Amino acid sequence: MNSVLVLGGGPDSEREVSLKSAHFIAQALRDSGRFANVHNQTIDRLTSDELRKLPGDVIFPALHGGWGEGGPLQDLLEADGRPFVGSMSRAARHAMDKIATKFTARSLGIPTPEVRILDVRDGVCPLPFPVIIKPVHEGSTVGLFVCKTPQDWSWSCAMIAEQRSVAGVERVYMVEPCIQRPGGKKARELTVGVIDGQPLPVIEITPATELYGYEEKYTRNDTAYVVAPALPPGVTQRIQAHTAELAKAMGIRHLARADFMLDADNDGPSASTCTAWFLEINTLPGFTDHSLVPMAARHIGLPMPDLCGKLIDLALRDHRRS
Repeated sequence: MNSVLVLGGGPDSEREVSLKSAHFIAQALRDSGRFANVHNQTIDRLTSDELRKLPGDVIFPALHGGWGEGGPLQDLLEADGRPFVGSMSRAARHAMDKIATKFTARSLGIPTPEVRILDVRDGVCPLPFPVIIKPVHEGSTVGLFVCKTPQDWSWSCAMIAEQRSVAGVERVYMVEPCIQRPGGKKARELTVGVIDGQPLPVIEITPATELYGYEEKYTRNDTAYVVAPALPPGVTQRIQAHTAELAKAMGIRHLARADFMLDADNDGPSASTCTAWFLEINTLPGFTDHSLVPMAARHIGLPMPDLCGKLIDLALRDHRRS
């Protein structure tokens, strides 16, 4: 049996979520009874030498955010030479860039909302309200603003300018339209996980608040999740196929989760012409007790210990192939 090194923490804004994911992954691997030792290691940034000294035959990184998920850690893992779960550095960088991912989706014919780069000096929203402002290279709705009016826009831009100056970090932000259903109702939020190229059941997310934000994802218990929801004809199959196709085109391996917004109900005139709009794809989605890939996997009879063990198997398989 191999020993496994689970990495959690990191320097990114999603550090606390990463620590939770690492905890649940390590526990699941222990519960599987398949591995000689499971080492759960908390890190910040680490060097190649520091990584090399850590124990484990296989590495399961459970980091979220630009450094841990967006390429830098993957560069270190590739240089280390041990098998590891998740995408290689090139695919990780691609997926962390929401605009580059949108270009790939469009090239495949996958509908995705139009986008503009934010410049707070412009003073005028480049798209009709309502719009979303969010960082190009972050996840978990970190730094996200919903703007319904010019006043919202001005306040959000002022906040972004202040955060940039305080943090000393020049984040790049993007603007895209809020997808809505007829009558101005909020669009339906859908997500699709993929394991080794095979799509998992669709999950519909209905937060108790207007926005499915950080707290709704990780700390609150009033968000409703429906696995394999009733959707207009063809929508389930279409977004499952889009997720698998996009992951393959981007070179994403082992696992991913893509998010969509649906602009229609199940009935009414819009149902037959509805569009599921692709938003983004994540190469290391969460593995907490609130997370969606484990939830969808359980629905098809793949509990957390089996899911995590399968991902280790995939890492070993691809390492042998390479």
